[in-house]
Amino acid sequence: MYTPKYVAALAVAALLAPLSVSANSNIEEVIITSSLIDATSDEISNPLHVINGESIATDASQSIGASIDSLVGISTSDYGAAVGQPIIRGMSGSRVKVLNNGVVVRDVSGLGPDHVNDVDLNNIQQIEIVRGPSSLLYSNGTIGGIVNVVDNTIARKDFTESKFKLGLEAQSVNDGDSHDFSYQNNIGGLNISAAYKDSQFGDFDIPDGAVVHHEEEHEGEEHADEDHAEEHEGEEHEEDLGYLPNSDIASTSKRVGISKTGDWGYFGLSVSDIENVYGIPFHGEGHEGHEDEHAGEEGHEDEEGHEDEHEGERIFSTTESNIINLEGSFVLGNSWLSKIDYHFRDSDYSHTEQHAEEEGHDEEGEEHEGEEHEGEHHEEGPTTFSNEAREYGAIFDLANDSVSQKIAVNFVVEDISVIGEEAFINPTESEEITLGYYLSKDFDLFHADFGIRHDQISRKGSVSHEEEHEEGHEEEHEDEHEEELEYFDRDIDTTSYALTLSRNINDSLEVSFGLASVERAPTAVELLMNGPHLATGRVEIGNFNLASEKSNNIDLSFNYEKNGFFAALTFFQNDVDNYIYLMDETEEEHEEHEEEEHHGGLILANYLQQDAEFDGYEIELGKTFDLARGALTLSYGRDSVSGEFTDGSNIPRITPDRDLYRVAYVEDGLKFALSLKDVSVQNATAENETATDGFQILNLNLSKTVETSPGHELTLSLFGKNLLNEAARNHSSFVKDEVPMSGRNLGLRASYSF
Repeated sequence: MYTPKYVAALAVAALLAPLSVSANSNIEEVIITSSLIDATSDEISNPLHVINGESIATDASQSIGASIDSLVGISTSDYGAAVGQPIIRGMSGSRVKVLNNGVVVRDVSGLGPDHVNDVDLNNIQQIEIVRGPSSLLYSNGTIGGIVNVVDNTIARKDFTESKFKLGLEAQSVNDGDSHDFSYQNNIGGLNISAAYKDSQFGDFDIPDGAVVHHEEEHEGEEHADEDHAEEHEGEEHEEDLGYLPNSDIASTSKRVGISKTGDWGYFGLSVSDIENVYGIPFHGEGHEGHEDEHAGEEGHEDEEGHEDEHEGERIFSTTESNIINLEGSFVLGNSWLSKIDYHFRDSDYSHTEQHAEEEGHDEEGEEHEGEEHEGEHHEEGPTTFSNEAREYGAIFDLANDSVSQKIAVNFVVEDISVIGEEAFINPTESEEITLGYYLSKDFDLFHADFGIRHDQISRKGSVSHEEEHEEGHEEEHEDEHEEELEYFDRDIDTTSYALTLSRNINDSLEVSFGLASVERAPTAVELLMNGPHLATGRVEIGNFNLASEKSNNIDLSFNYEKNGFFAALTFFQNDVDNYIYLMDETEEEHEEHEEEEHHGGLILANYLQQDAEFDGYEIELGKTFDLARGALTLSYGRDSVSGEFTDGSNIPRITPDRDLYRVAYVEDGLKFALSLKDVSVQNATAENETATDGFQILNLNLSKTVETSPGHELTLSLFGKNLLNEAARNHSSFVKDEVPMSGRNLGLRASYSF
């Protein structure tokens, strides 16, 4: 049912589309660096979006997932404002790779939905979302596609002028602010660039009643009335807070680069550092089960005591990455080999989850049940996730006048470890060797893009098995656990290819047809996970015998543009053999395990696989009107994807259908955009998965640039997010009920460049 505020918003924002620079409606010539052929956006038949850096610079600071969530076919899986992992056509996790300047970002976002994508969006040139043949050469397993963040830290062309930019930002939803600066210049023939940004955002506001507690009814049936009354009173108090505790984020990013260019090509070096500190707004309980082990009839009382174990406790993560990039291009000019692009990246990434007592919380001891409980409470130490990676690669350009073709080679070594109280996977080592080929050629009847890659992947690791030795002393029972390590060493070969055929029917209409078969090797988590993952509230169990996924994809696209009118329609079908997913146990199985095993109240979830099918479509259409002083664009977009296993059951956490509306006006120095995202109810749920209500998000962006003096520009930007203050939950999120989306956010950005 349409609410009055929705009708009013629709009247204002009728016929709008996503906040994107579409390949169909883009006016300026944009070079797609991740296309491998340095083509303009309107020459590429692959499904893609391009967001220019100016759009990011004049909008609110947010995660990469939130920054692209309004694009057709693109959504995000969030874990509060700090985390937003991209989803492309229902594909998530390691099926979508985030890149920086064409090289995969080697963070630990794949180890948990509460982990950030470690990418810096300050002072970037553009964000590219690419599928199809050209995306294959950048990473293995790109069933969904790639999201490439492009910056100019290593300049590939000489800077022609000195430029210094200062920026300030304030947001109302979190009482936060940020400041940034960037600099670029050519000094003595060397291109120097630097960028810095510091952000401090507090807990974000949420609409009344946005948090849902499914356990309230269950607890009311099991607990005594007095205990339940106290517990329920605490829950009501939490719902009435008006903000989400532990949803804050502080971030600092720094990068500096130097390069030298010439007719021979270019060579450059850059160093970047990103530090984040952000709260974990939801944390599963994983301790009462161990207490229940000897509790007998008193186990229920222990469970009550642990129910509020984390109350008054700050649970947060700190991340730090240090990345050294070396890249260049050597122009040969030979008839068969025109140039060689090469790169080396050394990444050192760490993510630490910690617990800390909030100041003054336990002064009167009301939240704890005595000294003994408090001592146990503070035994939890930090857990550190780390990834040390080294990557070497080269692309050989074999282009000539009739064909564009490239050969890519790549070698990666990754050492991933999780150490600490909540370690759920033992250290693993992965090696990847890649050989790829890309071709683009015009034929008489059509244009063809073709890509193929072969990967040799090695995964080495172990799984800990706990053995118990009974000696009759219950108080020493915990000390009698011993761990046995079962070692695994597995070699996996994968081959992927993609072909796109496109044809211009006339000057206005283009048709393209794509075929792809992409293999994805199981990740270390899917193979070797074995322990409690409190961020998801689950005990997750991997399977070292998992086979590689194989995605067979077909898509058909129509693109039309004439006299200011543009339209795009895409149908796609994606059959995935051996689709890997995390399956929760049923309530009956959970009750049985509660009696037999000790999962600490967490849900047992296993990594399983079976064949799956994704079907969907995307549509975009709009009209640009040339007015006396500017241009007005009205447009509409819709995306829909459904996912089912071969047994007819639904795939978990599939993005619901969305209608995307936008109106935009552009005048000299002035830009205005009003967008409405109407998300449908998602009731096509998997077993044990709850449905999610629909919602409408209305966003506003207004920016004005004035030249204060020759070479000096001032840009003021006003943005509004969720202006209707909708209580919205993201169905793709593991914690959609406990961690709703933020409420109304008004903000201002100001930047001055000279």
